[in-house]
Amino acid sequence: MNEFLGDLPHTLYTLTDWLLGWPLILYTVGIGIFCSFAFRFIQFTHFFRAWRLILKPGTENKVKGQMSPFQAFINTLSTNLGNGSVVGAAVAVYMGGPGAGFWVVVIGLVLMSVRFAEVYLSTLYGAQAPQGTVLGGPMLYLRSVIGGKVLSSIYAFTCLFFGLVVGNAMQTHSISWSMQTATGLNDQILAVGIALFVLYVVMGGAQRVVALSNAIVPVKVVVFFASALALIIYHISALPAALSLIFHSAFSADALAGGAVGFSVMYAIRFGMNLAITATESGLGTAGILFGFTGDQDPVDSGLLAMISTFVSSLVCFLVVLCIVMSGVWDSGLTSAKLTIAAFNTLFGVYGGWIVSFLSISFGLGVLVAYAYICRAAWSSLTGGKFIYTFMLLYAFASFVGALIDVNTIWFAIAVMNGLMLFINLFGVAYLTPSIVQQLCAKK
Repeated sequence: MNEFLGDLPHTLYTLTDWLLGWPLILYTVGIGIFCSFAFRFIQFTHFFRAWRLILKPGTENKVKGQMSPFQAFINTLSTNLGNGSVVGAAVAVYMGGPGAGFWVVVIGLVLMSVRFAEVYLSTLYGAQAPQGTVLGGPMLYLRSVIGGKVLSSIYAFTCLFFGLVVGNAMQTHSISWSMQTATGLNDQILAVGIALFVLYVVMGGAQRVVALSNAIVPVKVVVFFASALALIIYHISALPAALSLIFHSAFSADALAGGAVGFSVMYAIRFGMNLAITATESGLGTAGILFGFTGDQDPVDSGLLAMISTFVSSLVCFLVVLCIVMSGVWDSGLTSAKLTIAAFNTLFGVYGGWIVSFLSISFGLGVLVAYAYICRAAWSSLTGGKFIYTFMLLYAFASFVGALIDVNTIWFAIAVMNGLMLFINLFGVAYLTPSIVQQLCAKK
């Protein structure tokens, strides 16, 4: 922290850190509740229709823009299912107790309405935009709100920074660490290899991003759910007690057992909410960027399609929490990846670490590939579509650096950028929600 802060006044840091805590969480959840009421709880009333859209044959072939709505859904799911799900869930349990698992589900359901709104707007404005426009997602619909051009530019800059660090460097750091642990390869060799892979991805444009996401997402989803369900079945006798502990500790600190100290209901709520926001990325607008270039003419279907990605990523987080609690390691004092590995080790032994490492690598690769497209869109918005080769080199360089250094040293700057993206995009969503409601009513 001190390496980044330098001479930053302590009071400014304290104030900013506080603003990025409860105020930002309540702001995000508040707009989620507002959207839920405005759209008459669309996440429940249209839940099965959304799944039918995903499972409908031939949806992946309807390409009108740079990718089809189904391909945008796959890439959105790819960005959501990152190391923040596997590792972030463990941190949430360590900091907030088992009750954090309950709140990640509740807030995830609320945020599904936000995901619908931001993708609806992105699809609507994207379909109306002139052919060849470099704007997309929030960068496009934010121009219709107060101070739109300024907000659009600020959002694009923060999105680019966030993508280069969180969507790229942080993922390559986790990938490099996992591969180094598993294979013993030198970190510099891994850094060069990852950078070359990333350069190959960004030079292929949207088609290569789509192809790689289509290959990565099914593998990581199948491996995760298969291993998690196997672990749950292995500890099935502990399921009732685990669910009871998760539920009761979400409302009562007295429900915590095993000698754990320092937990409170407020901590459970805060870290559960924070996990739901960061893991699903609902409200950040990144899903809107992916859907904004599909060329789809039906914003309702695109919004419903995207809504499910929030549900799936929330479910993944909850299953990680459930595995940790059921295996009995949640109060072991471990955190981060070590806590998740300890849970998987109860069934898979020494291979538990290999499974978690594989998930870390595959989840990280999925995020890394999808963010290549998101960052390119933000770069194009800022530069008018110029200097694309410069961007390609920059994205590959960020991967190289991320594989060698721990980018958590600038976590404060990351948190600020994340907060700005949420604040700006959610302001645009809330501002434009009445017009969405009018259009939905007009279609009936």
